[in-house]
Amino acid sequence: MTNNNKIRVAINGAAGRMGRRLVALAAETPELELVAALESPGNSQLGADAGELAGLGRLGVKLTEKLPPAGADVLIDFSLPAGTLARLAECSAAGVAMVIGTTGLDRAAEETIAAAARKIAIVKAPNMSVGVNVLLKTAAQVAKALGPDYDVEIVESHHRFKQDAPSGTALALARAIAAATGRDLAADACYGREGTSPRRPGEIGIHAVRAGDIVGEHHVYLAALGERIELGHVATTRDTFARGALRAAIWLAGRPAGLYSMTDVLGL
Repeated sequence: MTNNNKIRVAINGAAGRMGRRLVALAAETPELELVAALESPGNSQLGADAGELAGLGRLGVKLTEKLPPAGADVLIDFSLPAGTLARLAECSAAGVAMVIGTTGLDRAAEETIAAAARKIAIVKAPNMSVGVNVLLKTAAQVAKALGPDYDVEIVESHHRFKQDAPSGTALALARAIAAATGRDLAADACYGREGTSPRRPGEIGIHAVRAGDIVGEHHVYLAALGERIELGHVATTRDTFARGALRAAIWLAGRPAGLYSMTDVLGL
């Protein structure tokens, strides 16, 4: 940390929609000092002031390809899998902790992150929203209490530009419910639905909607004959995820190496 005890934070993908909100909110967070705004090589915004891109006015932090020589305490990454892995290597070498909100990571990427967590502290979560992480825990508890007679369906909705489907949060909900109810997600997941066959017992339906500028919605339906319970979370602004990531960065600074989740950050 710096001499003024502020946590030095770097933001990857700082020219993107989420990156700009992270810059703006980090600038107004007393515990944090923005020391680096990063973008991929060849990005047209390299050299621009991160504050001006975020609509704040000049902050004196320019978009660069690499971490500054003085480094940072924590890097926040909401990018694509390839960009995340590139920053992971950079942070691992420099001893910089990471908050990873990137989704669509394959098994090899997950294993690479787990290996890096033996050297640096990492918070990785498919969704940084405080409310979503409470939903994850609640949905698992409710599904376990209801038992096997209740069908489980998960419906998620996002903007037309989202590249991965279903969302990482929908998959996390499915995994949490499967673990709580003794299901095998690999065998019981049903991604979308078509044809004429009836619903299989124990199935966990997972459905994705991509339309317009929907920020993020997740709904869990637990239904038996005669009744149903509906659990849901609706995000109306990306600030929800950005604020959660900044909270994670503050919590992570100074922690020992390890792979943490938002459950750890929130004490759930």
